[in-house]
Amino acid sequence: MMSSSPGIKVREHVDMVYISMETAIAVASVMGNVLVVLVVCVNRALRDTTFSFIVSLAVADIAVGVLVIPLAIIISLGYNTHFYTCLFFSCLLLMITQSSILSLLAIAIDRYLRVKIPTRYSIIVTQGRVYVAVCLCWILSFLTGLVPMIGWNNHDVQGNLNISNEIICEFTTVMRMDYMVYFNFFGLVVTPLTIMIILYAEIFRMIRRQLNRRAEATCDGDRYFQKELKLAKSLALVVLLFIVCWLPIHVMNCISFFYPKCHIPKFVMYIGIFMSHVNSALNPMVYAFRIKRFRMTLIQITHRCMFKPTTPTPCPTSTPGFSEKVDINM
Repeated sequence: MMSSSPGIKVREHVDMVYISMETAIAVASVMGNVLVVLVVCVNRALRDTTFSFIVSLAVADIAVGVLVIPLAIIISLGYNTHFYTCLFFSCLLLMITQSSILSLLAIAIDRYLRVKIPTRYSIIVTQGRVYVAVCLCWILSFLTGLVPMIGWNNHDVQGNLNISNEIICEFTTVMRMDYMVYFNFFGLVVTPLTIMIILYAEIFRMIRRQLNRRAEATCDGDRYFQKELKLAKSLALVVLLFIVCWLPIHVMNCISFFYPKCHIPKFVMYIGIFMSHVNSALNPMVYAFRIKRFRMTLIQITHRCMFKPTTPTPCPTSTPGFSEKVDINM
């Protein structure tokens, strides 16, 4: 009994460090993405189709801080729960992740159409259709995330349940790895990300071609395509960060599935899970540092919160100088 005590203490220390770091990321994710939504609401110039999808992505990231991270902490602690309660918690994690991926895919398609058909873009991509697309992203996320609830799970695995139908709630206890690898990773993560990479590569190719063509003809680059190039780079960076943050945990799932004898230490799994959650806190930083209008509106909001005017002034519906509906200036 005494020999196992140091090991238990090390595990408890790892758990406490993990919970503390996850809590900090949850707070940063919620605060940062609430500001994203607030900035878009305040600045009318940012209320275009692309930022509708960015708001959808921000809402998903807020859900990561409010729901996913607390549930991940609960699951990591291994409480005794009913099998389907634990399974539902695990499915919620997948739903939010999938909504982020689909929002990123919608953003990539939107930017592709904006460059491919600039003259017809406003006719085809209306705000109403964007709202429908956002709703479809969330509906598909919930449907695909609920697939394990209808049978693709570990319920029938021998020895998984006790007499009271309660288990120690852990993600790998209820979720089948073939679902996580084949359906979730290859089908719902790799496929959309591959499409995004192709779309952004085509966006950069078309923009470079347009800029070179106009530079040869007029000795001056086109302002429209310059803006599109800058915004495309920023949004492509968001996709790149998503890949970097989410790849480790999916690689670990593949290792666990294809090489079941290979043991992955718990602290390594914690690092992979933590990195996937960090992604939700990084997106607001990308917007703030890369998108000028976003940054300027954020500075104005922060300034007004910290330095309130001495004389009462009516609360404006938009920030001064940003109310005009123009293309996003980087």
